[in-house]
Amino acid sequence: MQDLGWELIATDGTRAALAAEGITSRSVEDVTGQPALLGGRVKTLHPKIHAALLARRDDPVHREELKREGIEPIDLVAVNLYPFAEHAASGKAGSMLLDQIDIGGATILRAAAKNYEHVVVVARPERYTAVLDELKQRNNVSLETRRVLASEAFSHTAAYDAAIASRFASEAGVQFPDELTLSLRKVRDLRYGENPHQQAAMYAVRGEDGAMTTMQQLHGKATSFNNMLDINAAWRVAVDFAQPTVAIIKHQNPCGVASDNEITKAYRRAFMCDSVSAFGGIVGANRIVTRELAEAMEGTFYEAIIAPGYEDEALPILRQRKNLEILAVPGHAIVGGRLARKDGGAFDYKRIAGGMLVQTPDESAADEGNFKVATERGPSLEELTDLLFAWRCVKHVTSNAIVLAKGLATVGVGPGQMSRVVAVETAVRKAGENARLAVMASDAYFPFPDGIEVAARAGVTAIIQPGGSLRDAMMIDTANKNHMAMLFTGRRHFKH
Repeated sequence: MQDLGWELIATDGTRAALAAEGITSRSVEDVTGQPALLGGRVKTLHPKIHAALLARRDDPVHREELKREGIEPIDLVAVNLYPFAEHAASGKAGSMLLDQIDIGGATILRAAAKNYEHVVVVARPERYTAVLDELKQRNNVSLETRRVLASEAFSHTAAYDAAIASRFASEAGVQFPDELTLSLRKVRDLRYGENPHQQAAMYAVRGEDGAMTTMQQLHGKATSFNNMLDINAAWRVAVDFAQPTVAIIKHQNPCGVASDNEITKAYRRAFMCDSVSAFGGIVGANRIVTRELAEAMEGTFYEAIIAPGYEDEALPILRQRKNLEILAVPGHAIVGGRLARKDGGAFDYKRIAGGMLVQTPDESAADEGNFKVATERGPSLEELTDLLFAWRCVKHVTSNAIVLAKGLATVGVGPGQMSRVVAVETAVRKAGENARLAVMASDAYFPFPDGIEVAARAGVTAIIQPGGSLRDAMMIDTANKNHMAMLFTGRRHFKH
């Protein structure tokens, strides 16, 4: 900047850093004639700084007032705010965290951005090179660039305030504040939206460390809007299980889920649930992808695969597919036999016309000790194991949802039906002969016995459902007549 004829003004820390590089600058105290107050809390909050920023150069009254007060206009501002969010994430609290709330810096950015026609404001270090290049080429910055930079500055300070507000609300125990401000940071542009004529991008909610926003793409074309939804669903299902588990997703619903003692076996059994629907699906695994698993996937077209990582021998096999999106989620440790999610307590948001629905996530672990046997016959150990597996699966299926499972693998899935009996019929039809000796999970209670009767005729031997219907006695009686075991969980798992 000095080489271009600019005079620099800097606060003490920045002055020291510049001096170490042989660059001279004026101190803020030299400009204001006022020493810093309150241990440095008040340095730049001074009329000689803010008048220099806010004065319009084309206003003769402003120019006269600056001249009268001996104030030189400031034409460019570059500010890095105190890293409040990073310090909050590191565990700092109390006065140590309060000291990381930047007042002067945020105020300078807002003042400069308001007067962007006359002041260049740079809030993001990654913009430094582009701004310097423009200054070198024309000794000025275009109005178009200034407008973009001003927009970024206001977005930056809004996000900064949102992070502080969120932290304060959390510390105060306010779960749903009257004003909820979301701060979103763009992670990547998407190939297109739900349809090719729509544009789309993916954003991260600041302060949340989720798998989708930290994952790495190792191969393949850019992800699309729909693929991201299915990739998210595949990951969420797979990491919900302790054993090696694979989920194959189509349109946000699992067309196959299986757990086994080895990840390739889990994949093969998940694939067998609905090998037709698996075509063009998304594969999610909760263990490292081995060469054997990569080879097992050959012959079936998939859009993407997501896993914690990949063996060196597996990647060349997968990369033979030019368009396969290969995604890794490193750093998600296995805790208690299960991949620990870092965003387990994050809110669930759903867009509506003109607003947003906000809820706590359906993440609470099922209290299996409170499940009740409602029928004359209790489930066998084998049935109970499959019932618990099916109950975990059905949480991830669109309502009305039915899952048939056998041997820790889904054999039939009935998603998103308006009628629960139709959901049962869909799952039974998908399962075919595999419905015999399978168990059934329903995400909500059965309002009529017809769904249970359809399952019984198909050979299903046990059911897990929330219970709570006015006709529960009729459901129990129907199950007893068909020698079925039935568990009531007392908890519903609607997914709309």
